[in-house]
Formats: sequence, C-alpha cells, structure tokens
Amino acid sequence: LKTQLPDPSTLQDMDKAAARMADAIVKGEKVAVFGDYDVDGATSSALLKRFFRSAGADLRIYIPDRIQEGYGPNAPALLKLKGEGMNVVITVDCGATAFEALEAGTAAGLDIIVLDHHRAEAKLPDAYAVVNPNRLDDSSGQGQLAAVGVTFLAIVAVNRLLRERGFYNEKRPEPRILQWLDIVALGTVCDVVPLPGVNRAFVAQGLRVMAMRQNAGLVALGDVAGLSDVPGTFHAGFVFGPRVNAGGRVGEAGLGAQLLSTDDPLEAKSLALRLHQYNAERKELEIHVLEEAMEMAEAAQKDNLVLLVGGDGWHPGVIGIVAARLKEKYNRPA
Repeated sequence: LKTQLPDPSTLQDMDKAAARMADAIVKGEKVAVFGDYDVDGATSSALLKRFFRSAGADLRIYIPDRIQEGYGPNAPALLKLKGEGMNVVITVDCGATAFEALEAGTAAGLDIIVLDHHRAEAKLPDAYAVVNPNRLDDSSGQGQLAAVGVTFLAIVAVNRLLRERGFYNEKRPEPRILQWLDIVALGTVCDVVPLPGVNRAFVAQGLRVMAMRQNAGLVALGDVAGLSDVPGTFHAGFVFGPRVNAGGRVGEAGLGAQLLSTDDPLEAKSLALRLHQYNAERKELEIHVLEEAMEMAEAAQKDNLVLLVGGDGWHPGVIGIVAARLKEKYNRPA
C-alpha cells in the first residue's frame, strides 16, 4: 500500500474538499453523508462515519430508499438535512450528475462535497467540491477506483491536514485509518472494479484486516451466514456483499451502513440477522421474477438482438440481477 497509494492531492478538487471537511471537524459543524444504497455506498458511508467518530466529530448517515426516492441525491432529502441543521453534506458513490438536487441544496446554504467515481459529464453539478477521478478534467489516472477508494483517499487527505494543524493530542490521538481497510476491500470487490495498482493493494491488505475480525458488523454477518473459513474475495463478493446489499434492495436502505459503522456487538448481531433475513427474501423474489422472465425470454424470437421482458409486480430491487442472469444465459443485452 505504501508504494501504490497515490497522493490524494492528485485528484481534482481533493484539497478543497479535504480542507472543508477538516474545518467542519475542528469547528464541530453538523455534517451528513448521503450514500448510495449499494455496498459501495454503504462502505463509503461507514468509512466516513468511523473516521469522523475517531476524530471526535459526529456524522449523520442518510441512505435514500430505492423505491421512494430512487438513485442519488434528491432535493427534498437535501432540504431535510439542511432543516436538521447540517452545514456540510458529503455525497458518496453518487452526485456526479445530480444537477437539480445539488443546485437546490447549494441554494439552501449547504456546502456539498461530491465523492464519486461514476463517469461524469462535461458540466459539473453546483457543489462546493466535486472529487471524481472520472471527471473529464481529472489527470490523476485513478479512474479504476470504487467510491470507497475515493473516500479512503479523502480521509487520508483530511487526516493529513488535521495532523498538520496540530489537532491531535494525547487526549485525542490520531485515528489508525488502516484498521478500516476491511471495509475498503469489501466495497472495492463488490463494485466489481478492476484490480490493478492501489485497488489490488486495498483488497490484499483489506482481506488481512478482515481476517482479524475487528469490525463488529462483519463478524456478526459472518456468524449468521455460517462462515468458518478465513474470508477471501469470494466471501466478500458472495457472503458479505449480498447481505449488506439486501437492505437497499428489499428492506431498509440504511441497515448496511449502520452495520458496518457500529462497534456494539449486540447491535451488530441484531442488524446482521435482519440483513440475513432480507437477503433470504431477496433470493425468493429473485427466483420468482427470474422464472417468469426466463419463460418470456424462451418464448421470444430466438433471433432477437435484445431481450426485452417485463411483468406487473416485479420488485425493482431484483430486476437488475435478473437482467444480468438473462444476459449471461442468452449472451445478449437484456
């Protein structure tokens, strides 16, 4: 990691974003993170929550509901956070193209920091800072990062600033940020990004941290899933990931981030059981929709270049997975 980790300052807008977050921590301002409802969003949100807490600051996590609110920041949610007294909102794994929502939030007086990795447009949203290695004007060469990787670089940058400002002391020691690489590895694997360079280092080192069973949420999740092996990329992608995802797909969107950011074993066990149950529910829904979709696909003309199927009552949380299954089976867009 020492040789592969890029200087966070090479990412466009990172220094501006880090300075604003450091100011918020020092001044005790109210800060919220607005995360996506998938594993990358949950891990990014939990990572920020853990860092802020270690620096003696509070952080409010807001994860939108997939059915009610859809993907990415929305104006009502940002205005709600402003009404709660938030000064700064950090969007993770979303925000790069949320033009109307961010314009409304900025107009309401929020300083909005975007930490994203999705392909950006030439126009950038109206925000205090937009950190995204896939900005058209970003020359960092780190476009392979998942949002959790961008978020980790952000806390490296904020931590460095706080150290330079003399913020840490005997009563408030500097956080050991490498202890959270298990969360970084989980988000990186589950977002299926390529694994060259720093991404490979994140996963290799993160799996070592994961094996130390330091994160109460991951320990509880492994226990309810009956995991007895030392966790590897398979377990990150197919044991932990689907369960962290399940809340956002069919249940309560914020459960994954809550699980990964808690240090309370009892709370972690309760949250892990709920996510485990939601994952079982997700599997049942997926099987039902997949069966119907397969029947339609089989009945469709075999020479169709694209498979288009649909049904009343299909749960929005599983149709993406079903489309992927059809694509794999029939080798065409679905």
